[in-house]
Amino acid sequence: MTRTALVTGASGGLGQAIARRLAADGVHVWLHYHNNRAGAERTAEAIRADGGHADTVGFDVGDWDRSRAALEALLDRGTVFDILVHNAGIVDDAPFPGMDEPQWRRVIDTDLNGFFHVTRPLVMAMMRKRWGRIVAVSSIAALHGNRGQSNYAAAKAGLIGACRSLARELASRGICVNVVAPGFVDTAMIESVPGQVIRDSVPMQRAGRAEEIAAVVAFLCSEGVSYMTGEVLNVSGGII
Repeated sequence: MTRTALVTGASGGLGQAIARRLAADGVHVWLHYHNNRAGAERTAEAIRADGGHADTVGFDVGDWDRSRAALEALLDRGTVFDILVHNAGIVDDAPFPGMDEPQWRRVIDTDLNGFFHVTRPLVMAMMRKRWGRIVAVSSIAALHGNRGQSNYAAAKAGLIGACRSLARELASRGICVNVVAPGFVDTAMIESVPGQVIRDSVPMQRAGRAEEIAAVVAFLCSEGVSYMTGEVLNVSGGII
């Protein structure tokens, strides 16, 4: 049986890696994008060139009405998603006394509210099939905090609470809900972080590769992971 997955934020480095890995495992992947349609389309084309199945869909996960409309349109066409990976996320850093309300709201809307906006329209179909995998990409900032990232840490911590609660609700329906909490990942999001800071912070003395995070996500989405739910996997090169 071919499973179908939605990967949000699939136009960026980590989302692309997750989509590629799921497709390599035989999953039909829908790559979500917001502003970077070209990035999502290139990745979908590469997946198809490798013999996989991929499509793209665009909307703002921070907007409930647009998210619901886009996903319900796919559901009305007969698409049923077995797997959801909520990877979409942004940062907008500032020291808390200097952070303005739009900075706080933008990050919360995308990183946390976006989880509700994409999960709510899809979860009933998973419940009817009595099978599903939901994985949220959080951050070690949710576990430890990070200076200048109170908005980001709050959103990512909220994902953990939401997923642990949802895991309890859906466990009897064969749906597993888990969280991956990466540390530094070698994507555009950490371009401004000095290499020495990463070496000093990470016991492995390097940033993780997007493919390494994607491998953990794919594990949580697999058929065999049927008795693990409500867990948070720290994938940070040894940061504890």
